Amino acid sequence: MKIVVVGGGPAGLYFSILARLRSGGQDEIVLAERNAPGTASGFAVTLGEDILDELFRTDPLGAEKVRAAAHVWDSQVVEVSGRPVHLGGRYGYSIGRARLLEVLAERARQVGVKLMFDTAVAVDGDIARDPLTADADVVVAADGVGSAIRAARADTFGTRIAHGSNRYVWFGTSKPFRPFTFAFEKTHAGWIWFHAYPAADCVSTCIVECTPQTWTGLGLDTMAPDEAMRMLEGVFSRSLDGHSLIAPPGMGSSPWLQFREVRNMSWRDGNVVLAGDAAHTTHFAIGSGTVLAVADSIALAEELYPRGTRGTDDVEAALAGYDARRRAAMAPVQRMARASMEWFESVPDRLEGAEDALAFSWSLLDRRHDQGRLNERLHRATQVEPVRQVRRRLTAARRVRRALARGEITPREALHR
Repeated sequence: MKIVVVGGGPAGLYFSILARLRSGGQDEIVLAERNAPGTASGFAVTLGEDILDELFRTDPLGAEKVRAAAHVWDSQVVEVSGRPVHLGGRYGYSIGRARLLEVLAERARQVGVKLMFDTAVAVDGDIARDPLTADADVVVAADGVGSAIRAARADTFGTRIAHGSNRYVWFGTSKPFRPFTFAFEKTHAGWIWFHAYPAADCVSTCIVECTPQTWTGLGLDTMAPDEAMRMLEGVFSRSLDGHSLIAPPGMGSSPWLQFREVRNMSWRDGNVVLAGDAAHTTHFAIGSGTVLAVADSIALAEELYPRGTRGTDDVEAALAGYDARRRAAMAPVQRMARASMEWFESVPDRLEGAEDALAFSWSLLDRRHDQGRLNERLHRATQVEPVRQVRRRLTAARRVRRALARGEITPREALHR
């Protein structure tokens, strides 16, 4: 087969790697990315244990490089007007988006994927008129939330796009956060907050968010970006400890965004299939965009290259299987992400007049309605330092067990962790 992948993000790159590996290097895999190598939007992305398990299962050599570049954050903190509340037993991994793309591109070259950077493909969404895609057996549209290929076939895909009401912007910060931190501050125009997390290979990510009322009340809708950053450094001075905010790559005159929730009734049309943000989006508050993009890649590769074969004899059936499998998996995730988005849209009402930061932080923790009464009691107990230390040790032990189970470390190394 000849497979052309449009888009060089995590979805496109990881699928390309797996397609070459599973075809035994027989199939021609071409990836076209309109940007130059090393171009990345935003700062760091987050990963969890489940996706690391899948990376080690599907491409152990590549997974080792991803894990080596990832940073562990071992706790979460909620700060309400400077009052800290600890969310115990929670940890994750983060990696600079640019570094992740670099690692995946290096692995793709290693296995023989033809990478074409600075190459715009089907810019009007018409793959039949583009020489690169016209003769492809499969075209993977992994060209992001604004996918031109999806837009050109929106009726067939049944595309629906909804917008969240809050405004947000992806800043970086020079502060090296250790815990994943949510910080809420009250201004004369209302509440504003950030989600911040560290990375080993770049500055910390700091996503600032607020309601449209606060956004306009503070003048952020008309303020120059540099001026807005200086003002926000003052608002968050307690949590930033005097550190500065850093503009996102390619920041224009208006870096503020509204979240776009992308859903599609179908992810395939003939030999064209959607993956990653072109197929679906989930609110950044659940931190799953990269994870879900990689999961799409794995599922698509497994359908096109069933175990024990070098490739399917029925591409149409394979794409249909991928479509059904991933849409079914995404439905509950998008419901959960929407609940999380709506919780953040209601933050001012939840905080106004609230004196109990502990109760508010529990509401944040349970915003997806997946916690029980025992978890709430444990949450309260976690505010006691000895309990917090015990939970941190248990979490570290669980992390080592997962690393051992997937072959990331040896039994000897596990004994010394």
